[in-house]
Amino acid sequence: MKNIQIKELKEYLNKEIEIQGFVDNIRNLQYVQFIILRDGTGKVQITIEKSEESNKELVEIVDNLTLESTVKIKGKLLDSPKVKLNGMEIIPTSIEVTSKSDGELPIDIKKKDNSLRETRLDWRFLDLRREDNKLLFECQTYIEHLMREYWYSNDYMEIHTPKISASSAESGAEMFKLDYFGQKACLSQSPQFYKQMAMSAGFNKVFEIGPVFRAENSHTSYHATEIEMVDCEISWINSYEDVIDEEEAWIKYVFNGLKEKYGEKIKELFNVEVSDTTNKFPRITFEEVKKIMKEKYKYDGEKEDDLDRHEEELICKYAKKEYKSDFVFVTNFPYSARSFYVMKDDNGITQTYDLLFKGIEITSGAQREHRYDVLEKQIKEKGIDPKELQFYLDFFKYGCPPHGGFGVGLARILMRIFEIDNIREATFIYRGPTRLNP
Repeated sequence: MKNIQIKELKEYLNKEIEIQGFVDNIRNLQYVQFIILRDGTGKVQITIEKSEESNKELVEIVDNLTLESTVKIKGKLLDSPKVKLNGMEIIPTSIEVTSKSDGELPIDIKKKDNSLRETRLDWRFLDLRREDNKLLFECQTYIEHLMREYWYSNDYMEIHTPKISASSAESGAEMFKLDYFGQKACLSQSPQFYKQMAMSAGFNKVFEIGPVFRAENSHTSYHATEIEMVDCEISWINSYEDVIDEEEAWIKYVFNGLKEKYGEKIKELFNVEVSDTTNKFPRITFEEVKKIMKEKYKYDGEKEDDLDRHEEELICKYAKKEYKSDFVFVTNFPYSARSFYVMKDDNGITQTYDLLFKGIEITSGAQREHRYDVLEKQIKEKGIDPKELQFYLDFFKYGCPPHGGFGVGLARILMRIFEIDNIREATFIYRGPTRLNP
């Protein structure tokens, strides 16, 4: 007999069926027993009349059943308008306990606020059984599908870059170092160099969705040491504005699709409206943002050449009020706050941008420097020996198209879509400085 998912049950009314799931609830009354069964697609009521002699064995099984056990049930599915749960019930002929749960759960999986976050993370597999968490990762799946769908329909190529790099290929103290058969290596912090290699290879437009690793000893609500990054790079551009245009079109495609399929369910479980992306996303220069901070909000940021968290929150508040947009592009950051591979003018103003969404930066993007001699000069300006990056410089030795791209943190997008206050809740299994398990 075919095992049926709960969401399919309406197709099998008044038929003998077999179904499996978790025991979500048990009501053991004087004359009747009720089991609420849950399988990830929905819930259904199982009804057992105690007075019927043929049910004696079933009653005994339910008497000893524990919540969150898994069971296989055979029986008849009846149309029962009096049943509040979907107007149907199963009258079982057999119940097989396929796994029995311990009687006392280490966390409350019905109400997350009844358990500490760190305790819930210790028991993440139980925490994920909640309906809101299931929806979150269903939506993540669909978001990635929509991202790929846009790119596939616009002639992008999907690439998979290495996650083990020579130490010389990465910079800074935020590397996870490892021994690679006697050579110094590290886990990759970004696919940036290899995206650019694809441009020099003539691939025109590429994307990747994959992990990157940052050895930041950071305990904030929006940092992690293992991150799922969404990266894109395109050739033959005229300025960073071409990259912004492409990202805005891509974001709108994803959010429109998400709103159409899951908007109502997100509203029901998270009390959040999926952002309306009808309006054009405002584009404000870094210099203008600093001016707005001082004149409108009387706030001087912590950094002269970058935005701090409070400035990000304030400029998003400004964009929402003035432009009716949850998104805002901040452009033309000073070179001192950007990497050597971005394009800049003689005044040190870069062809770069950040995309902010509901108070947090989710994207860093730019036109890259593709001219060998200028790139070599900028590497030196940042205090790096060009010999350490010769393999990278070689990408630009034999002709390379003008190009640019961006990277997006997947968990940060989820955080802001669902208005979750911590990246730990928006990550399937979180990795941070103090968390290596489960």
